[in-house]
Amino acid sequence: MKLKPITTEKAVMIIEKENTMMFETEKENPRDEIKKEIENLFEVKVENVRTLVRGNKKRVYVKLKKEFPAIDVATKLGLM
Repeated sequence: MKLKPITTEKAVMIIEKENTMMFETEKENPRDEIKKEIENLFEVKVENVRTLVRGNKKRVYVKLKKEFPAIDVATKLGLM
């Protein structure tokens, strides 16, 4: 599964304010698999996953649990 982090200004604001990260992925990836993938890749716990489909791409909003700051994950990815 390909998960590409989104690095727009809006994405950075959401990381800081809502503890949520944005990713782009293929349209056919289901939410539960995305959740497992994020938890395994970054060793965090996910609170919920929201999706937005546009054309062939799917944007995924991954809200992390409070004890796992999204800003730490973003720093590991080199987004911050």
